[in-house]
Amino acid sequence: MWSKRIYTYYVAVAALLTFAILYPFFLCCIWVPAWNKYGRKINQYWAKTLFSIIFLPVKVEVEGTLEKGKPYIFLANHFSYLDVPMMGFIPGDAVFVGKASIRKAPFFGYYFKNLHIAVDRDRVKSRAETMRRAGLALDRGSSLVLFPEGGIYTQNPPHLIPFKNGAFRLAMEKQISIIPVTLSYNHVILTDQKDLILKRMPAKMVLHQALHPADFESDEALKQCCFEVIQGQLLKDNP
Repeated sequence: MWSKRIYTYYVAVAALLTFAILYPFFLCCIWVPAWNKYGRKINQYWAKTLFSIIFLPVKVEVEGTLEKGKPYIFLANHFSYLDVPMMGFIPGDAVFVGKASIRKAPFFGYYFKNLHIAVDRDRVKSRAETMRRAGLALDRGSSLVLFPEGGIYTQNPPHLIPFKNGAFRLAMEKQISIIPVTLSYNHVILTDQKDLILKRMPAKMVLHQALHPADFESDEALKQCCFEVIQGQLLKDNP
C-alpha cells in the first residue's frame, strides 16, 4: 500500500512541476490570440511527457482513418480524473469542453477558460453559449473533446450512464463526424474515491471508427450508436 501511495505522490508532484514549467508558455499563447492553438499543442506535449515520466504507458489503438486537418468531435467515457490528461493524446488541434468548476482551480482554471470551453450545465444560458463557442471552434477547423456523461457520475464502472444530448445535436447541425473514444482501464488505475491512489499498469485508449451524422436519422440514433460502441469496448476490456 505504501509503495502505491509514494507512487501517487510522485505523480502529483510530477504533474504540478511540469505544468508549472510550461505555464509561462501557456500565458504567451493566451495573451496572443493567434497563438491559442499552440497553447493547446503544448498541452498535448505536456500530457505525453507526463505519462512518460510517471512510467505509465498508454496504448493507443486507432480503428479508422483520421484525416489530417479535419475537425472531429471526440467523445469519451469519464470514470477517472486520469481521463482529462490522457485525452491529450488526441491528434490535431483539440478544444476541450469541461465543467465550469474547472475555472476555480488555481492557475489551471485561467489556462482552461482561455484556451478551452467551460460550461455550467445548471444554467440554460451557459449551455447555449457553450454550444455557440463549440460551433465556432469547429468552424475554425479545431476538433472538440467532450465527456458526454457530463462528469464522473457512474456508480458502477465500467458501466456508462446515459449521454447528454448537446454534442450529438451539434454534430448533426454541423455535419461533423463523431469519434467514440474508450478509455479502458483508467477507472482501475485511478478510482474515483476519496482516497485517490494510483495503480501503475498500462493504460489503453481506443479511437473507434468515425460515426458520420449523414448515416443516422436523428441525433438520438447517433447518440445511441456512440453509447453502444464505447460500452461494448469497455465490457470487452473489463469482462
